[in-house]
Amino acid sequence: MIVTGQFHLRTQGNGEVHDVTGEVADAVRTSGLNDGIATVFVQGSTGAVSTVEYEPGLVADLRDYFDRAVPPDIPYQHDRRWHDGNGHSHVRATLLGPSLTVPFVQGRLTLGTWQQIVFVDFDVRPRNRTLVVQAMGE
Repeated sequence: MIVTGQFHLRTQGNGEVHDVTGEVADAVRTSGLNDGIATVFVQGSTGAVSTVEYEPGLVADLRDYFDRAVPPDIPYQHDRRWHDGNGHSHVRATLLGPSLTVPFVQGRLTLGTWQQIVFVDFDVRPRNRTLVVQAMGE
């Protein structure tokens, strides 16, 4: 059986990191499924989903990494074409990826003790974001 849900976030962009573990766990719990996999997917090309130990130091490290790896202040072809200043946002989101799949057993996500599901908004402006959670199992 497949059950699809979604939830919404209001974000500020610029590498803002949101812990969405609770929202994903709620979607699995309310799916009525016992065992299976849950896929979390962000609609949009400047946001990403991953797992991290969600704590201020690591969140800062993640932001610092992306500033070094994909600087916002160099020329991007996307910006030349669209003039929206978020070429780096698209590249960053592509590197992290738009989705994550997590197994669940007895209705509970099988995350590690220090592992949370996060959404990262790489865009350059505030956004209303939709994340889809699709649970597949029995």
